[in-house]
Amino acid sequence: MTKRLSALLLSLCVCTVAHAQRPIEPPSPAKGPSAPAPRRDISGVWSGAAAMRLEPFPPMTPEGQQVFNETKPLFGPRAVPVAESNHGLVTCDPLGFPQNLLYEMRQIEFQQTGSKMLQLFQYQRTFREIWTDGRKLPASVGGDSAGSVDPRWYGYSIGSWADDYTFVVNTTGFNEKSWATAQGNPRSMDARIEERYRRIDRDTLEVTVTIDDAKTYTKPFVAMRHQLRLSPKQEFDEQLCVPSEALEYLSTFKPVAGPGR
Repeated sequence: MTKRLSALLLSLCVCTVAHAQRPIEPPSPAKGPSAPAPRRDISGVWSGAAAMRLEPFPPMTPEGQQVFNETKPLFGPRAVPVAESNHGLVTCDPLGFPQNLLYEMRQIEFQQTGSKMLQLFQYQRTFREIWTDGRKLPASVGGDSAGSVDPRWYGYSIGSWADDYTFVVNTTGFNEKSWATAQGNPRSMDARIEERYRRIDRDTLEVTVTIDDAKTYTKPFVAMRHQLRLSPKQEFDEQLCVPSEALEYLSTFKPVAGPGR
């Protein structure tokens, strides 16, 4: 077994155990008072956690429960061995949205331009375009009518400033190959997800994620509240899921046959 494949196996096994037990704690608060927050500016690299602490989810609709029952996550109380899981992470599929916020947010970065906010993620080196030029969210996703757009892993996002220190993002239009959480909670194509990024001071950014998905859940709800810390390093480590190594692992460690299989 190669060293890189061994590292992949170790990270998957260790993460499965850690996530099943408890979420990793957020970064420690900075020592001493922080400078005031700049106005309308959340740019920079922010540190979160490898496993975000989630709020309780409401009951699911019958359709949502059916989808949930079919998920076989790597993490949480329903976790299964890696070779038996249908979590996209096993084959290095994109995490999708909002799973990339609710699961893996060790480091993120915001870059502001004239027409959009770019949000970059350390994990899998992905990014989102959050449009700030006044456009609306698509009226139709996944339909046959003129003007309907294709669903996406990370949806379609628009953003605006609610006040001088709070940036609000609304997103919809998802493909349904990815989940809302690493524990297998689903979300539908038409879900509406709101993020609120409130810069408390120079070093602290509070994020709140609210999910409104009538197809899947019985009511809208806050899925996560978390505080990010401005990273002194201001650069990303390389953190990639490599498909060739994942496939090699799956072919090497297959489920063990047993009674009922």
